[in-house]
Amino acid sequence: MRNQLPFAVLSAAEPASGGFALTSSDIADGATIDRTFAFDGFGGGGGNVSPGFAWSEPPAGTKSFALFCHDPDAPTGGAGFWHWLVVDIPATARALTQGAGTPDGAGLPAGAKQIRTDYGFSAWGGPCPPVGDPPHRYVFTLYALGVDAIAAPEGATASLVGFLVNQNVLAKASLTGLYGR
Repeated sequence: MRNQLPFAVLSAAEPASGGFALTSSDIADGATIDRTFAFDGFGGGGGNVSPGFAWSEPPAGTKSFALFCHDPDAPTGGAGFWHWLVVDIPATARALTQGAGTPDGAGLPAGAKQIRTDYGFSAWGGPCPPVGDPPHRYVFTLYALGVDAIAAPEGATASLVGFLVNQNVLAKASLTGLYGR
């Protein structure tokens, strides 16, 4: 007998960006991320403050948002590294403020929740590439979703949550920052 996952997967829609855009007053697309936002462990010496983001013109039918930060350049054997995952952001939200990614999530919009990152905690974990690596790319992607909430089981991995988000995406917008040390 095949193992079955304890949730239903909804049909996926073809992402269409239209006027949907993600911006940040803290990170310019293609520019170097300030040390304020870098991780404060592993010798990173940063402030580990989550950057602020704003977005506009979500598509009709948007019921919630998710925001992810992924480093595809991390030396993990091909998986990259998940730095932040926020799901169930209400459809009425148009921003996440700087510093919202604290472990208690107090600065997030009501109902939003953080998923466990590859650092092992549910909060913002800033850039911290190995010393001497070329600057890594940190891809911030905002997803407009056609569901009110992502029904991830307790303890779900970032990859599973990413799968669930991508099964419900109406549109996505992204920007990429760079960081090296």
